[in-house]
Amino acid sequence: MRHESRVAGQGSRVASHESRVTNRRSNTGSTLVLDPGPGTRDPRLREARGFTLFELVVVIIIASLVGTVFLNRLRFYQEMVEKASMEYTLRIVKTGLQIRLAELIIANRQADANQLETENPMSALEVKPENYAGDYREPPARGNWYFDVGLRQLVYVVNNGDYLEAREISGVKQLRFEAKLVIDRIQFGGSTINSVSGVVLFPVHPYRWS
Repeated sequence: MRHESRVAGQGSRVASHESRVTNRRSNTGSTLVLDPGPGTRDPRLREARGFTLFELVVVIIIASLVGTVFLNRLRFYQEMVEKASMEYTLRIVKTGLQIRLAELIIANRQADANQLETENPMSALEVKPENYAGDYREPPARGNWYFDVGLRQLVYVVNNGDYLEAREISGVKQLRFEAKLVIDRIQFGGSTINSVSGVVLFPVHPYRWS
């Protein structure tokens, strides 16, 4: 009886083992695939399982942080490009005013130099910048240059000003400049003579890019 019980036990184990064997038939023959059972850890099964919910959340958070940093840097570089373009235009206008003053001095019309402080500085340029929009008007378009006829000021309306400290006018940051003559006092024959030696574009309000 004991011998038969052992045989029966062995037979049940063999049957259990055989139940985990799947006979797959294909055109090339039959392939035996073993079912590893619930206690077996197959790394290939782990790879096929994909991401867990936690892993997916971590990936989304990292992607969001990287995207935010990238967009911030992109806006910073766009603003620095605008800053460089604005400063380049400002230098061109200054050069035009200086050439205009030199022409007056050469023509012995130094007394007429005062008009440089009241006329539109853009008139000193033969070719105006593409983003020069003429006389200032409300509401101003961002990224454009204007001339404020009433205040006699050259105005640049900022487009990207996240890193700019400047005064806001009409809800937008504006950089305003006035033409000023540089006057030298010269002692001549016991008297003082005012002589115009240059012209500059002076900012009406201080501004600073951080």
